[in-house]
Amino acid sequence: MYSKEFSESLKAVEAAREANIAYEPTRMTAKEKEDLLAAYHPDYKKSEFSTLEIGPNKGEKVPHELCEMLQANSRISADDVDLNDIRYDVDVLIIGGGGAGSSAAIEADKAGAKTMIVTKLRIGDANTMMAEGGIQAADKENDSPAIHFVDAFGGGHYAAKRELLAKLVCDAPEAIEWLNDLGVEFDKAPDGTMITTHGGGTSRKRMHAAKDYSGAEIMRTLRDEVLNRGIPVVDFTAAIELILDEKGNAAGAVLMNMETKELMVARAKTVIIATGGAGRMHYQGFPTSNHYGATADGLVLGYRVGAKLLYADTLQYHPTGAAFPQQIFGALVTEKVRSLGAKLVNRDGKVFMHPLETRDVAAASIIRECSDRDEGVDTGSGKAVWLDTPMIEAIGGEGTIEKRIPAMMRMFMDFGIDIRREPILVYPTLHYQNGGLDINVTGMTPNVENLYVAGEAVGGIHGRNRLMGNSLLDVIVFGRNAGQNASAKSKEVTLGALTLEHIAKFEAEREAAGITGDTVSPKLLPDYRRTK
Repeated sequence: MYSKEFSESLKAVEAAREANIAYEPTRMTAKEKEDLLAAYHPDYKKSEFSTLEIGPNKGEKVPHELCEMLQANSRISADDVDLNDIRYDVDVLIIGGGGAGSSAAIEADKAGAKTMIVTKLRIGDANTMMAEGGIQAADKENDSPAIHFVDAFGGGHYAAKRELLAKLVCDAPEAIEWLNDLGVEFDKAPDGTMITTHGGGTSRKRMHAAKDYSGAEIMRTLRDEVLNRGIPVVDFTAAIELILDEKGNAAGAVLMNMETKELMVARAKTVIIATGGAGRMHYQGFPTSNHYGATADGLVLGYRVGAKLLYADTLQYHPTGAAFPQQIFGALVTEKVRSLGAKLVNRDGKVFMHPLETRDVAAASIIRECSDRDEGVDTGSGKAVWLDTPMIEAIGGEGTIEKRIPAMMRMFMDFGIDIRREPILVYPTLHYQNGGLDINVTGMTPNVENLYVAGEAVGGIHGRNRLMGNSLLDVIVFGRNAGQNASAKSKEVTLGALTLEHIAKFEAEREAAGITGDTVSPKLLPDYRRTK
């Protein structure tokens, strides 16, 4: 199966395994990390960013692909829609059916608000479903929200909005209890105690998991709760434009059936954007671990009505995406693999970084190893490094992999690779949208009244880098937060006349700036059709 280079490299990895298990690499200094990131992390490649010429973030830099979407034509004009023909009329309209949207819907419904979810795929088709490693919460005696805050604040390069991060870590233990009460089957000891592990950048074992199906298990539970509550879900229907009222406040959305292209009006007293990430934009040509619908739609919708972005120039490249075989190129190899003891090693079987460095540092280290140091293995699709998975059973005993990361074992076994006995090849994959729409602690955008945001579409919670397990946490904490506050706000909202005047205003900005082209946004779905 393997080439001569593969086979020789495998022998080197196997020969060094015992010594590597015992080897504790030195942690990088702050200066070493800074220099490494500046030289190798994709966020620092100035040539890959464009300057926004219009909108609330005019003058700021974002990835080329996102810039094009933010400054593109609307899919519709105001004349295409009769705003008096209201198909749906609700208190809380939630755009997105992943973990954040579902958590928001549950809480809004619980508060008595007339709630509806609209999603361009199906409820649960989201990055939440694809998360594997776990969810952080400081709920053990040797831990605290304060320690969690310090870990996350440092891991995010001290750029997080403190009030958002404080809410994230302080609400985390309750979020775990809430999920547990809903029926999430977390890993537990025989006495019922939650089993927790380390993740990159953590100083305590606070990672709660459901084997390596954590996201799928959480999403299954949330989806069932939404459906059991009878919350309306309009699936295969995309929000393509927000609707404002005459006062400039969020008042609903124009919806489009993904199959028939029929346009519909949804009026709402409050709107929650929970559209997730942007991996399917394939920034800088990177593969992605994201689900099919992750195309930054929420950022476009919010930006066009005047909501500001925060840190839209920073993405997270998960250090361990599958690099071989080609059929799963870019698929997530959960960080839990490393937290269980597997170390990254190069072509010669050498450990080249500490296993608990933060994700951005780990990703940059791998890129350096494969580029300047030329210590990667040629996969046929580029260079990669080994993740020495047999270390896990050498440390934890036979059966550990099947018990703790069964999904990972099965994914590779489908291609004849037994990760219990041989290492796997990995390279960074586009994983998480660190930046997004700016919100206050209630979840509402400061620039647009009655517009709330939750989950990966938010910027500022994590700063400029995110620690493992804090994304599943933020979809729960800030999803619930948005649902609670949007439902409460809806009780005091009196809607004015509906309008789509912002479309013409945005087009006028485009014209004044000399922006041309036929590109329309939001993107909705990636286009993988052959051009030749």
